[in-house]
Amino acid sequence: MIRSVKAITTSCYLSMFFLGVSASLIGAAARNIGLSPYQIGLMIVAQQVGFLLSVSISGALADTYQKPRILFIGSLILAFALLTFYWSELFWVNLVIMFLIGVGIGTYEGVTDPLLLDLHTQRQSLHINVNHFFVTFGSIMITVYLLFLQMGWRRSVVQSGIVVLLLAAFFGLAKVKTIHRRAEPFLERLRILKGERLLVALVVATALAVGVEIGSISILTTFLMDLRDFSQITSKFGLIVFLSGMATGRLFLGFFTRKRHISRYILALFGLASLAYTGLFFLSLDGATYGAVFLAGISISAVLPFMITLAGLLYSEMAGTVLGFIKVAAGIGGILLPLFMSLVAKAVSFQASLLLFPLALFLAFLILLPELRGVEVVEKAVPSIEAAD
Repeated sequence: MIRSVKAITTSCYLSMFFLGVSASLIGAAARNIGLSPYQIGLMIVAQQVGFLLSVSISGALADTYQKPRILFIGSLILAFALLTFYWSELFWVNLVIMFLIGVGIGTYEGVTDPLLLDLHTQRQSLHINVNHFFVTFGSIMITVYLLFLQMGWRRSVVQSGIVVLLLAAFFGLAKVKTIHRRAEPFLERLRILKGERLLVALVVATALAVGVEIGSISILTTFLMDLRDFSQITSKFGLIVFLSGMATGRLFLGFFTRKRHISRYILALFGLASLAYTGLFFLSLDGATYGAVFLAGISISAVLPFMITLAGLLYSEMAGTVLGFIKVAAGIGGILLPLFMSLVAKAVSFQASLLLFPLALFLAFLILLPELRGVEVVEKAVPSIEAAD
């Protein structure tokens, strides 16, 4: 059995790397596959339905079952889906495979963050931000890889599936000590949490933020090609610039943000993001477009990791359940905003559909403002696995 805290932490980061690869697959390869904006929206919806179901189940199970075992099952599902993606040209078959990809990455999203909170009692915000940095890093790498492969893009997906199989083998051998927390039944946990207005606000804001994040990654290359006259290569470079902004923001803010300031940074980032997305999508910036893309990436970068960290610290005794709610909200947002974007793009215009992005960010800011004002993290004493060992 593998019990090393460092090895298991590294495996969490690697899992999130492949979450990033899988989540960005459609955005990076949409033009190579030949998908329309309408089809892109449907593919993302299928992925997010699987994500939603998986993250809700895995998050609830994470409080009571061995987390590496849950990750083992999720890794097997994701590996199968990656290895079979677009072997058939039938669109509906690939919708089913996208659903399975969503199930696999939903397990990673639902379990790795609670596992890291168990493994480490110090600098949890840093570990969560680094964990989600690897999501962005995976998105960057699949995009860069496709720049070189172009029409041979299937090779990268097959290679990813093989590595995820190896990751499944690691999780099958890994084991962690159980942290003894309150063991109320799931319905009792729901009863305890149902009156928490702050949690409700975080859940709604998460849905809006993740909808914007996933939607941005999925349509950015199409936006740059259709509305800004970029080429296939330069549009992919634009996606790399956006993801680099996200990666920079997650690392920088993760290292330098103190826990008691997390709520302020969440509000500041939502405000900045609503302005950055308005400028990117609705101003003619010409040579400054890459700069606007980078700023949009930075502005949205740490929103989700900070909300995950805040929720996990404020509700530490039921972290798996609470983070499950947050990640279910992420799945809902990942379904609804791309779906609305797809419908508006078909009924009105692609340009009109982009208005959903800054509006969603500004709405999240307004929802969180009264709830987060004055909130500071007071961490409860929960032993880490590292300490238990």
